[in-house]
Amino acid sequence: MERKRFREIGGSIGSYTCGEYNSITDVEGVKVGHKTLQYEHDGTLVRTGVTAVLPHEGNLFREKIAAASYVINGFGKTVGTIQLEELGLLESPILLTNTLSVGDVLKGAVQYMLDETPEIGDTTGTVNVIVGECNDGFLNDIRGLHVKPEDAREAILHAQSGPVEEGCIGAGTGMLCLGYKGGIGTSSREYAFGEEKYTVGALVLTNFGKRKDLKVPILNTGEDKDIPDGSIMIILATDAPLNERQLKRLAKRASFGLSRTGSYAEHGSGDIVLAFSTAHRIPHHPNHDHTIPYSFIKEDGPIISTLFEMTVDSVEEAIWNSLCKAETTTGRNDRKVEAIPLDLLYGLMK
Repeated sequence: MERKRFREIGGSIGSYTCGEYNSITDVEGVKVGHKTLQYEHDGTLVRTGVTAVLPHEGNLFREKIAAASYVINGFGKTVGTIQLEELGLLESPILLTNTLSVGDVLKGAVQYMLDETPEIGDTTGTVNVIVGECNDGFLNDIRGLHVKPEDAREAILHAQSGPVEEGCIGAGTGMLCLGYKGGIGTSSREYAFGEEKYTVGALVLTNFGKRKDLKVPILNTGEDKDIPDGSIMIILATDAPLNERQLKRLAKRASFGLSRTGSYAEHGSGDIVLAFSTAHRIPHHPNHDHTIPYSFIKEDGPIISTLFEMTVDSVEEAIWNSLCKAETTTGRNDRKVEAIPLDLLYGLMK
């Protein structure tokens, strides 16, 4: 059966409307790019890559945005979240890759930022780049360190709005999910509050769980083939005017969407959420005023809880999209991971 998205086979999650592309790029200005590495090298198979999320189309260092991170389980090797937590500001693309390639991706992203913004490290401070990871070593020759700095740069430069490629693409090329082939998935929700319409979008890199964890009995049979503990990176974007504290509250709700699919954040699972709002731009070079006025939503009304629910639904469906779009993949040591059977899922939906 042709690989299709969750909704294309009759699936539906929640009651809110999806955005035009049912993607994180439904948040205006957000772009996603991939660089996929899939070939044979010295007798072993390379199954890896890089995925880049750009929060807006301007200069990210000069025009920062509010952001937050949340750690569901901390078995991960992310870069840049310490300063993100301290200042509540995002000033770079968000890059995703495999665990042992974080350093090379960081170098490539830093070089991109230096090229874009000559004053970094000269007339102003340095830049805080965000890189997240999952371990694709079950299928990929992760020790070969095949991801290079230029791959990160290419992923950034290839980023675009509109539909997002999912499944075995970019950082998701060698990932597993719930005993099946996983990878990149995305989804979105939108809702109008009077004259204001807000969108929440999620992009996930899925590499967690085993078949036994699936909440669908017809799909949770079969051996898990010594699949190791995995991870998930969850990126949330919204155009709702949220400050960094409110964004952390939003990020926490991603754990509910994750748990709905069967995850219980096992010991070796690095489950990390990054959330940002595009509603305001915070200038790196402000004028001479000592204050910068911004407005944020009230938390004693219905909006914040609605955004929470939209987040949970988006994360859950993004995970399912990563499963539905991924293809059966053969990797190193003759390992083969099957794609989730869409015919069985389609039958359940009917």
